[in-house]
Amino acid sequence: MISRQQWKTLIAAQLGWTLDAMDVMLYAFALGAIQNEFSLSSAQAGLLASVTLVASALGGIGFGVYADRVGRARALMLSIMLYSIFTSLTATAGSLWELVLWRALVGLGMGGEWSAGSVLVSETWPSKHRAKAIGFMQAGWAVGYILAALFAAVILPRFGWRMLFLLGILPAFFTLWIRRNVQEPEIWKSRLSSPQIERAKISFEIFRFPLAGKTLLGSLIAMVVLFAYWGLFTWMPSFLSRAVDQGGAGLGVVKSSAWIIPMQVGAFFGYVSFGFFADRFGRRPVFALFLACAAILVPVYGQLVRHEILLLVLGPLIGFFGHGYFSVFGVLLSELFPTHVRGTAQGLVYNVGRAFSALAPYTVGALADVYGIGSALAITSAFFLAGAMMIFLLPETLGRELQ
Repeated sequence: MISRQQWKTLIAAQLGWTLDAMDVMLYAFALGAIQNEFSLSSAQAGLLASVTLVASALGGIGFGVYADRVGRARALMLSIMLYSIFTSLTATAGSLWELVLWRALVGLGMGGEWSAGSVLVSETWPSKHRAKAIGFMQAGWAVGYILAALFAAVILPRFGWRMLFLLGILPAFFTLWIRRNVQEPEIWKSRLSSPQIERAKISFEIFRFPLAGKTLLGSLIAMVVLFAYWGLFTWMPSFLSRAVDQGGAGLGVVKSSAWIIPMQVGAFFGYVSFGFFADRFGRRPVFALFLACAAILVPVYGQLVRHEILLLVLGPLIGFFGHGYFSVFGVLLSELFPTHVRGTAQGLVYNVGRAFSALAPYTVGALADVYGIGSALAITSAFFLAGAMMIFLLPETLGRELQ
């Protein structure tokens, strides 16, 4: 039986992740307008997204450590405050360097939210439902993406990109609800006074046997998979809206936002379905299947399809397989590491991947300047396949109780 507090914890993490996605993806939809105003090349615009990802990696690692020391719920609240405030301040940018500053600060909170929220859910929900809970939490990203698409379609053509970013302040008010309704996990509170905690603070335990191998392999998998994800979906709105002679789909800004919505509906069901499948068949095989399907679909979507109806039909499949596998990071990593270093380990592993993935928006943008954006997106297939093979180097954790 799932308790009321467990549901509240899941709602807090899911809504935090939803609003995180909305704030972050506002930039993806505003990318074209920002390029035009500041006369940026695609490589430079991609570099701005890369700055956010590098900062999010630092934020994720830092908040993972912070969550182990002072609590998961406290870390969640602080991270949401950071990304919402600095997203709204992006609207004040008057130069490229001001954009760099605000997007970097957004990244700190963005990275921290996942590190705190995923651990909070993993430690609160029982093992037989853990992947499902993480799946529902991750599904918040698709909802946030859809919200960003809707806001972009309504606000961007009429009021411009600055008004779009002002909406980023809204998540800050959600922290008041978290403070009143979400408690720290019992397993974390019970380990707080353990002698292990003191040793963990000074021993860098995740870099020593027997955890070092899991830290390394998990980081490598996160690197290749997050490179594929951010390379593909940072540029997806631009691919759909850009002219056909530039390698895009030629849909325009408003129509491309509409085409994004069914893609993210597919993503929502991908996240949720992954959780159910992973709790039934295991974390590794389901993860590999999702990535292999994504690797096949990406070049078809980016290079071979130009008909609007086909793009609309394939979009949900790209969303389903191109997003759903993310749930593995919250559940598998939580089951590989003990409680007293879980936040640190998940924050580090996932965000080392984020740091590496910062190369992806720039790389795809640079290739798009030469080969067209549709062809540039195809590079992500190789990274999806690499992740599908590497997952089998980690142990299967289905049914494992947290320690």
